[in-house]
Amino acid sequence: MAGRNHLFVPGPTNTPHEILSAMHVPMEDHRSPIFPKLLAPILEDLKKVFRTETGQCFVFPATGTAGWEVAMTNCLNQGDKVLIYRFGQFGHLWAEASKKLGFDVEIHQVEWGKGMPLDHLEARLKEDKNHEIKAILATHNETSTGVTSDIPGVRKALDAASHPALLFVDGVSSIGSIDFRQDEWGVDASIAGSQKGFMLPAGLAILGFSQKALAAIDNSNFPRSFFSLKDMAASNKDGYTPYTPSTPMLYGLRKALELLLEEGMENVYARHHRLGEGVRRAVAAWGLQTCAQAGWDSDTVTAIVVPADKDARHVISTAYSKYNISLGAGLSEVAGKVFRIGHVGDMNDVSLLGAIAGVEMAMLDNGVDIKPGSGVAAAIEYYRTTAK
Repeated sequence: MAGRNHLFVPGPTNTPHEILSAMHVPMEDHRSPIFPKLLAPILEDLKKVFRTETGQCFVFPATGTAGWEVAMTNCLNQGDKVLIYRFGQFGHLWAEASKKLGFDVEIHQVEWGKGMPLDHLEARLKEDKNHEIKAILATHNETSTGVTSDIPGVRKALDAASHPALLFVDGVSSIGSIDFRQDEWGVDASIAGSQKGFMLPAGLAILGFSQKALAAIDNSNFPRSFFSLKDMAASNKDGYTPYTPSTPMLYGLRKALELLLEEGMENVYARHHRLGEGVRRAVAAWGLQTCAQAGWDSDTVTAIVVPADKDARHVISTAYSKYNISLGAGLSEVAGKVFRIGHVGDMNDVSLLGAIAGVEMAMLDNGVDIKPGSGVAAAIEYYRTTAK
């Protein structure tokens, strides 16, 4: 098929040419005297994206899933109680990973399409008089349903209950694209992945830790080797890593940080909100619903519910095979019920208009009753009138 595949999944996202070019480097000695000139500025600039002055950032050659494990095995003990709300596939996977690691996982089910129930959380924390709950596992942006939760509200619930639990946040699909403020929100461990807002290939787990979380390492008896924060911190202090890093990925991350900080994080957040709003207006013009209920909309991904007599998998398959567009599939409880348009990373108005047009064609081919051009028209009007 002529042309290229158009990637509109919520990760991996499109990688800008500047980043691809930066990664195209010959191999070099990661123990050389000049390697710290690459790594040390990366670790400092990451703090600007995570919005932390008092915390510390780390990069592991792994994925966001590994980031969960880094945070939990370094700051907690086996058997510790952790609390998580399950309102999407990635919260579910985090809970399952926690069980496998030997934690006592307290799971509260939430209707998919909503996020963290703050009143329930505050009440549960106030019930925990003996402070048995050692950590809250909060999914900031649930990509399976297109839901963003209120992390500042989670911190308020902890403070209102005077509860000392650590606050761990899965920001894999939010950090670098949706407003995130580690220090201001009192986040103890935040987890990002290279393939979302950082616009890189998958392969880096990028984390931020508060001083409270770093102090907890001394009280953790969890066995660890590759994921040891102590080992990583000791090497990072001198600008190195305790084992072989992926130098091309680090060069890509260096360029990604330059692009994000040059644009300005507030502008990055505003761009993602605007692109997401255009998609949401297209969905409304089609007469369809998003999986996210009112007030929970994500600015990096929109999950669109197909009519009850249709199968979203057919829309996704048609979009890919006929129009060369990759859409996100519905996962677990929403499999076949939704398809997802990712609007994260290297995207602009025309990018999303292409996605909306391709989705319209795929839905029409599968008998979804929409007016041709309605979603495109709604998005055009919004993007045109809000362009600067």
